[in-house]
Amino acid sequence: MLNELEQYLDQIDRLCQSSFAFIKAQCLTQGKLDANKLDEFQHLSYELAFCVAEIRAARSHIQYCKQLASESNDLEFQQCLYFGAEVIQQSQQRLFVYQHDSGLDAAFSECFSNPALKKFCQLHLSHSYITRISQGLLKQNGSTGSSVLDKEKELIRDTFKKLGEDIVKPQAEVIHREDLCIPDDIIDSLNELGCFALSIPERYNGIQPDGREDNLGMIVVTEELSRASLGAAGSLITRPEILARALLKGGTEEQKQDWLPRIAVADPLVAIAVTEPDTGSDVASVKLRATKTEGGWLLNGNKTWCTMAGKAGVLMTLARSDTEIQPKHKGLTTFLVEKPSYNGHEFDYKQDKGGRLSGKAISTIGYRGMHSFELFFDQFFVPDNNVVGGEEGIGKGFYFTMAGFEGGRIQTAARATGVMQAAYEAALQYTQERKVFGHPISDYQLSQIKIARMGVLTNICRQFTYHVAQMMDEGKGKMEASLVKLFACKTSEWITREALQLHGGMGYAEESAVSRYYVDARVLSIFEGAEETLALKVIAKTLIEAA
Repeated sequence: MLNELEQYLDQIDRLCQSSFAFIKAQCLTQGKLDANKLDEFQHLSYELAFCVAEIRAARSHIQYCKQLASESNDLEFQQCLYFGAEVIQQSQQRLFVYQHDSGLDAAFSECFSNPALKKFCQLHLSHSYITRISQGLLKQNGSTGSSVLDKEKELIRDTFKKLGEDIVKPQAEVIHREDLCIPDDIIDSLNELGCFALSIPERYNGIQPDGREDNLGMIVVTEELSRASLGAAGSLITRPEILARALLKGGTEEQKQDWLPRIAVADPLVAIAVTEPDTGSDVASVKLRATKTEGGWLLNGNKTWCTMAGKAGVLMTLARSDTEIQPKHKGLTTFLVEKPSYNGHEFDYKQDKGGRLSGKAISTIGYRGMHSFELFFDQFFVPDNNVVGGEEGIGKGFYFTMAGFEGGRIQTAARATGVMQAAYEAALQYTQERKVFGHPISDYQLSQIKIARMGVLTNICRQFTYHVAQMMDEGKGKMEASLVKLFACKTSEWITREALQLHGGMGYAEESAVSRYYVDARVLSIFEGAEETLALKVIAKTLIEAA
């Protein structure tokens, strides 16, 4: 059955590639892709990006199943075939409206009118098949499938699951409902376990092996912390990882020796100041001005959505050091902006020579604890030593920042998986305990179908994320990191929504954790590359260029 599914996925993948080639042919001007013409195909490109993401997710789960021992009625194999059938069905729906406009008529008809494909989907999307998956999941006590992690990674998972249960979860609700800052005992507990050193090589006092990355270890930790609380723990290690990657990419050896050992012990905590009010995901259009002065640079302008900016002692800040150079991304430089750590929702730091950096937390519906700030730089002085890469790094800030963000996308997929796991567990428990019309909610067919899909999608996202993490450990997987981020974040919104729905009125109450999961999940498709930007400007554009 798995081989049959692979063949169907290959056929749909070829349809997608044909569509990308069609778009490319329509958007060439003098042999080069024309951005204005590409914008005329935004909707098709968006749908194709999701098709590709879902196909890759299904393929990764096939590989996961092949690692397991037996195909005979195993829950994991049932999940794989069900999800594969769903991908086929959704791909047909996504591409149907475009079959005439993108020259796919014959190929589309040949693919989706195949009697064997239809029979495959009818079997694996039937109520009886999905109900069987649901009944299997209900016996698993929250587990969605067998683990293929090695003993070391399982130990890491168990350690951080316990930390989440013992330290983070008991405080998560009050942090969210009272919009508090993350308490020091959570940060200290993570620091004691080496969380902030995960992405720093051993030669700089980190715990990542020299000469190779350990994205999988980072993913396991991130997922468990996010399962406990996205806002109070799940994102704490993302910012130090971004800065560490940027320094490893472009920092001088002196900067690496100075900063990386300190970042590894959360001294200082790190924030990332890239986004601006008028630029959003368009990093190349950053306007924060950096003007050369004696011994350093003066920063003037605004940043926004700078998470953890108050408590952080250093901000990795992207600023425009050259306003004339083209293309404009070559005029950007990365600075290490040092400041005191502040608790609370606002701060105002004045330098001895008159420079000023102030910040105010943005009120948000979820993702509380971290707090995202608006920042205002007024003649703020940064010494030359704090230019990432030194003199050689001037104008290369865009590349260093992108290197830092490479791990952010895969981490966000792990955060999404952690949140959906928490929501799934809550829904599973509530539907088995709560009775409606004399029966537990989990007894009803519609509830069982929802539970089955929630469990399947959680497992699919987890295994897809693990697969991409392993690819990145081998120096590959940049495109896949964008695909899994796109897929997992959108999926987490649906799962948390259904978890809340299964709770009924209790789900809408703030005292219920699922209401927090729901509003927290909503941010995941926005940060680390907004869904639309990721689909159009990264995934679709790359695949169109390659067609």
